[in-house]
Amino acid sequence: MLSETETRLLGVMMMVIMLGMGASLTFKDFAIALRKPQGVVVGLVCQYGLMPALAFGLATALALPPAYAVGLILMGCMPGGTTSNIFAYFSRGQLSLSILMTMSSTLVAILMVPLTLAFYSAGIEGQWQIPRENVVQVLFVLLVPTILGIALRKWNANIGAVVEMIGGLLGVLVILFLVVSWVPRNWQLLLTTGFPVYAGSIGLGLAGFALGYGLSRLLRQDSRRARTIALETGIQNGPLAVLIVLLTFQGTQQQEVLLIPVLYSLFIVLTSSAVTVWFRRITQREERARDAAKVGALAVA
Repeated sequence: MLSETETRLLGVMMMVIMLGMGASLTFKDFAIALRKPQGVVVGLVCQYGLMPALAFGLATALALPPAYAVGLILMGCMPGGTTSNIFAYFSRGQLSLSILMTMSSTLVAILMVPLTLAFYSAGIEGQWQIPRENVVQVLFVLLVPTILGIALRKWNANIGAVVEMIGGLLGVLVILFLVVSWVPRNWQLLLTTGFPVYAGSIGLGLAGFALGYGLSRLLRQDSRRARTIALETGIQNGPLAVLIVLLTFQGTQQQEVLLIPVLYSLFIVLTSSAVTVWFRRITQREERARDAAKVGALAVA
């Protein structure tokens, strides 16, 4: 479990992250998204169509106990995290699409997260249910700094850019904070945790990458956009899930539900790093092929 001080610190850090997310966008970005909404729409379908169903499927296939099942389903219902924007940048994906997808999934989260969470956790015992009002309360509070970030970017682009950078870096630091503060106190729990829990924690992100890419290509997105959508799909907002768990459960119940969100947050950084290196190499190969084709065309002309 996290201490009361650590819980409050996590809440403050999440507000700064959401402020940075808002500062990454301008009203012009929304206008562009409305003119060419295909990528964002595909992303939302992946985020709130594929991921909750995938989490439920994994929890069922792995026969997870209620505490772990609700933790995994909660992770699957989360919006995208700012961490995905960092990985999209280093993978040489379409960063603007990644940011718009993160923002869009966060804005509709106040409606979609309670709905998908209630639907897929309906069969779980009542004591493990996460009340809808808890989810709505956290999401509503976090929307305030997001909107302030958008206004800040509109008011002063330079300050907005700095806040955006701080928010993005803090997204990674929050995950490290969770790992550093939680793992050492719970190492015995980690050693006794069974394979199904690790399979669910790691498999959610990996399967999210694969299904996000596959659906994007099926819906005729180009390969670069599909790779961006894949990263955005697989990388969920782990710190947000942790915050919801901390505000919902107490004692050993909290510790059990918290296990999968924390493990997911740890392993998604590792798996995303490997996938990012792979995607970056593919992008570089495509760019070299395009450059070679241009040179060939000029030589013929």
